[in-house]
Amino acid sequence: MELQTRGGLPGILVLLLPLLLPGFLSSLSYASPSKFWELNVAKPRHSSLLKSALQRETSHGKQSYLWDPLADQGWRPCVQSTPSALPVKSEGYLQVFLDGGLNQQRMGICDAVAVAKILNATLVIPHFEVNPVWQDSSSFMDIFDVDHFIDVLKDDISIVKELPDEFSWSTREYYATAIRATRIKTAPIHASANWYLDNVLPVLQSYGIAAISPFSHRLTFDSLPMDIQRLRCKVNFQALVFVPHIRALGDALVSRLRYPSKGTEVVNTGYLRETSHVTDENRARKFVVIHLRFDKDMAAHSACDFGGGKAEKLALAKYRQVIWQGRVLNSQFTDIELRSQGRCPLTPEEIGLLVAALGFDNSTRLYLASHKVYGGEARISTLRKLFPLMEDKKSLASSEERTQIKGKASLLAAVDYYVGLHSDIFISASPGNMHNAMLGHRTYKNMKTIRPNMALMGQLFLNKSISWPDFQQAVLEGHENRQGEIRLRKPKQSIYTYPAPDCMCEA
Repeated sequence: MELQTRGGLPGILVLLLPLLLPGFLSSLSYASPSKFWELNVAKPRHSSLLKSALQRETSHGKQSYLWDPLADQGWRPCVQSTPSALPVKSEGYLQVFLDGGLNQQRMGICDAVAVAKILNATLVIPHFEVNPVWQDSSSFMDIFDVDHFIDVLKDDISIVKELPDEFSWSTREYYATAIRATRIKTAPIHASANWYLDNVLPVLQSYGIAAISPFSHRLTFDSLPMDIQRLRCKVNFQALVFVPHIRALGDALVSRLRYPSKGTEVVNTGYLRETSHVTDENRARKFVVIHLRFDKDMAAHSACDFGGGKAEKLALAKYRQVIWQGRVLNSQFTDIELRSQGRCPLTPEEIGLLVAALGFDNSTRLYLASHKVYGGEARISTLRKLFPLMEDKKSLASSEERTQIKGKASLLAAVDYYVGLHSDIFISASPGNMHNAMLGHRTYKNMKTIRPNMALMGQLFLNKSISWPDFQQAVLEGHENRQGEIRLRKPKQSIYTYPAPDCMCEA
């Protein structure tokens, strides 16, 4: 009884806080729920499995097999579009306003190029909205090499960095203050090419400009001419490259993961000069990138229970109310239902157990790709115990080297994307935009990418009496064909997640 009382005190205190301190909850900002939960940090939920995983041994032969690259699957990149002659006269200027994170913006850019081609319009470099969660104001030119982007697509469409003076009035602020004839707000999700010809082309012809907002996911994946599909592929895989300082930092991090004893020369300003050149490829170490999609936004939206008790539940409920007015579809299901259906993101502890069960031992080098983990270092500590050679941007790069990306969620994500694309193996803790973009890009390059079987993992973690051998066998069997094998895109599926056959040709 005494233990139960002690264990319940944090939760009781949390419930009494609104009465004792009426202004406390009302003063919470977007970041506050995660800080609120720190009052009651969750403990490991799978102690028995964790104990066995920490004692695991892996043979050298098994480790060698894990790192084997994917066999040739008979598909090749095939994105070279056949540019038709650019129209003598453009129909007008096309603006798009993109929201979401880095990868959602990336897909929106590809779609914007395709829509501009369909309309014979001149594309204005897309405008990025400020992300309401991360408060990142990074622009297209802050993230992507705009000159490279324009040059690669110069034979496909006309692109300008800014509007001419006669249209300088067409700004985001202009459209925010009133209904405007040049703004299209009604573009449906996955609109057809004909929808744009019927609804946007007349606006272009009448005013010389059209602004589409919102724009995310506003172009269909089906029933488009092959040259338009190939153009989207060309944008995604060739035209969109990160700015030089992102690539330089990414190369440095990859080099430090492969050659831990080697450094990278840094000039006095802290900017990376270049990564030390290494010629002995036999000494290169292999590494896994884990995208740990476990921020407060994801945790709250999932409506799952992550072991933080009443404090966690109250904090996440408060966050859902602040961000979505409490309207989260998953809230109608119990935690058991959500987990058995694979709807709960894997925690750092759970992704660690999955990777360990696949056969990776504690000598495996991991790179942790994530922005802010809900629960902080306490949440990550179990994963770090399983894989002590785990690194991230902060551990691999100096504060001076990180100056240009500090506090900018999109640039931080860009570095993680770059390192993920150059890793031997990529694993995401749950489906999402980063997972989808990386899966598609690595499929295009025929690189190993492990897709967690979310329903299987949810069911295994619900079984509190499962032994480590049974858990490991189930994990291995459940991931035999989830290593990056080609999966042909089905109707309505994203071309950016499943690039074959639209972006690839059978050899």
